[in-house]
Amino acid sequence: MSMIKAIRTEADYEAALARIDALMDAEPDTPEGQELDLLTDLVELYEAKHVQMGYPSPVAAIEFRMEQAGLTPRDLVPFIGGRAKVSEVLSGRRRLTLPMARALHEHLGIPAEVLLQEPGAILTDALIGVEWERFPLEAMAKLGWIPKVRNLKSRAKELIGELIRRAGGPDVTSTALYRKNHHARANAKMDPYALKAWCWKVLADANESRPATPYKSGTVSLDFLRQLAGLSWSDEAARLAKEFLAKHGIPLIVVPHLPKTYLDGAALKLGDGTPVIGLTLRYDRIDNFWFCLLHELAHVGRHMDNNGDAWFVDDLTLRGIEGGRCDPKEAQADEWAEEAVVPRAIWDTSEARRNPTPMSVLNLSNALKVHPAIVAGKVRYEQKNYRLLSQFVGTGEVRRQLGLAA
Repeated sequence: MSMIKAIRTEADYEAALARIDALMDAEPDTPEGQELDLLTDLVELYEAKHVQMGYPSPVAAIEFRMEQAGLTPRDLVPFIGGRAKVSEVLSGRRRLTLPMARALHEHLGIPAEVLLQEPGAILTDALIGVEWERFPLEAMAKLGWIPKVRNLKSRAKELIGELIRRAGGPDVTSTALYRKNHHARANAKMDPYALKAWCWKVLADANESRPATPYKSGTVSLDFLRQLAGLSWSDEAARLAKEFLAKHGIPLIVVPHLPKTYLDGAALKLGDGTPVIGLTLRYDRIDNFWFCLLHELAHVGRHMDNNGDAWFVDDLTLRGIEGGRCDPKEAQADEWAEEAVVPRAIWDTSEARRNPTPMSVLNLSNALKVHPAIVAGKVRYEQKNYRLLSQFVGTGEVRRQLGLAA
């Protein structure tokens, strides 16, 4: 671990951001991963003191607190006064009164200055109010997502606007990222502007490389996931998986993560309802690829086919963290992803679970007809030991299979 010092100047801040960028692929519970966590905390502290971020809207603050505490709209009735009033406040049709704000501040701990800020009109166009210069413009230009031009900040609206156009226009991008019924297994340190940029890039690439076959709702089932996982044996499994999904009308798009996105994957939709799977491959391992891919597809089959506006983004390092609140839909996606490759009934009685030796991992993977990395990854996750069975997980293999630069 390199020497870490307090961030006191703009130069310190820029150096810390550069180091965070270099460490974004660090594994959890390694010296590099610990350094990444410490630097992120220091940057967050510096930004809290020196970077003016502005307040969220009162409704956004209430919804965030509800998500943190596992509350439902019914739980707000004592503070707001009746289900109808709660519904109107959360939908933006009713403004908070002073007694409501006082009760929410006292009982839920939402800052009074957030609840009592002068509200603007309810936005019909979700792009109104976007602070274009807050997008990670330099990182986006470096990756080729937007042109490398002088004075990026002064041209931010123009450049990001073109990315939005490629993604399908304001209606698509606002539906995907601003509706209240979104779901995220998201890191609290995630930069919302970096997240928007990444998702728009995924949608743009998908929009410009649509599969020839249209997607049919109901295609993705547990059996579909099992059929897909059967391709994992191949030395070109990732490429075959992409081709398999394209034949069923689902684009699989790989877009590198941006600093402060903390993303593994997402399930989004194009304007015509076509589901899109986006992956970052920030951990380029076979086990990670297959779990993330199956997890996002499970969202399509279990949740998105029945809800036209739903979308999901996932930081899978948060999976199973003790004390963390799990969205039921994330648990359901985990369940399908696991059942598709290593059914619980088989896993519970397997030798690989009781005694995870290389031979027991190989025997189980042979019996299930899935890549050994998948079984090894399950062992490593359950035992929280990411040094175990490292010879099986296929580090660096996925990008190669997809023909992408390392």
